[in-house]
This record gives sequence, C-alpha cells and structure tokens, in this order.
Amino acid sequence: MNEDKIIVTISGKDRVGIVAEISQVLAKYQVNIEDIRQTIMQGCFMMFLLADINGSNYSFKEIKDALSEVGEKLGMEIWVQKKEIFDKMHTI
Repeated sequence: MNEDKIIVTISGKDRVGIVAEISQVLAKYQVNIEDIRQTIMQGCFMMFLLADINGSNYSFKEIKDALSEVGEKLGMEIWVQKKEIFDKMHTI
C-alpha cells in the first residue's frame, strides 16, 4: 500500500560511506529498502530510494527526523516524502 511507502532523495558532495550511513539508519528504524538508484554527476552524489515503513515500530516523522539528522552529519541534502504524496505531486 502506498501509505506505507516513502521516497528518500539524497544529494551532495560524493564521499565514502554515504550509502552505508543511510542504510544503517533505515535498518535501525526497521525500514525495508525496496528499490535504490544512485549516480555521481561531476562529483555530486545523487540517490533515490523507495522504502516500506510498514514493518517499522517508528512513525514517519521519527524516521524522517533520523534521516535528516544523518544528512546534517554527512553534509547532504535529504528529502523524505510519503509515496502517495509524491505521486500526487507528480501527476498532471
């Protein structure tokens, strides 16, 4: 169900350990990564992931705050949205 799915977008200067840090936070919060795409464009790291929060004991806000915190630590921009809202925003 879409209300249990989130879209996470990460961008910033590439460096070692970004995927590991993000994955550790998601694992700690019992979030399942369903799809992940990443690329590096002229030294800029970009990653998009689709995750399921249905199995998590944490709220969307707690998960979002944890990802925002790791983003600050990494010096990365991180956006977290519910998939159903993301889909509606991108529907014409």
